[in-house]
Amino acid sequence: MRGSLVLSVRRTLRAIATAVVPESSSLDDRGWDEFQTVIDDALAARDEHVRRQLVTFLPLLQVLPIVRYGRPLTSLGARRRHAFLESIERSPLLILRRGFWAVRTLVFMGYYTRPDVAAAIGYQASADGWTARGGTISTVPLAEGIRNDVGPMFPSGFSLGSIGRGDRSANARP
Repeated sequence: MRGSLVLSVRRTLRAIATAVVPESSSLDDRGWDEFQTVIDDALAARDEHVRRQLVTFLPLLQVLPIVRYGRPLTSLGARRRHAFLESIERSPLLILRRGFWAVRTLVFMGYYTRPDVAAAIGYQASADGWTARGGTISTVPLAEGIRNDVGPMFPSGFSLGSIGRGDRSANARP
């Protein structure tokens, strides 16, 4: 399996990557190899049906722009490619939105988990979370702003006990 999935749709995936993460257009061959390896490793841990879905979805993204632009995705200029992918991201068809979300997630993972990029943006992930950097959840920069600016996460009287049980009590939504 190693490399076979990404290699079969490499041009399409790279075209999507350069639209989703414009900085990826500056990757050299080594960078693209690292990008592909990260994605291959992530997909190797997934079920075969998930990999088949991706192998089906990426070629679909390659040919769908022909309907609107008369050209496949990899032949579109950056502006049209971005517009097409935005239309897929906002599609009324849930399956297209979900598929694009999955591909976009793989692109982010393939690009941002590369050591040189992580170092460049100051990313220092740790299994210990914020405590590895001397903090707690209350010291996360956005935590205070979320609490003060957004207000309570749930409406007054909301109970998590009503979720997923089909409970139609006063706390459950109709």
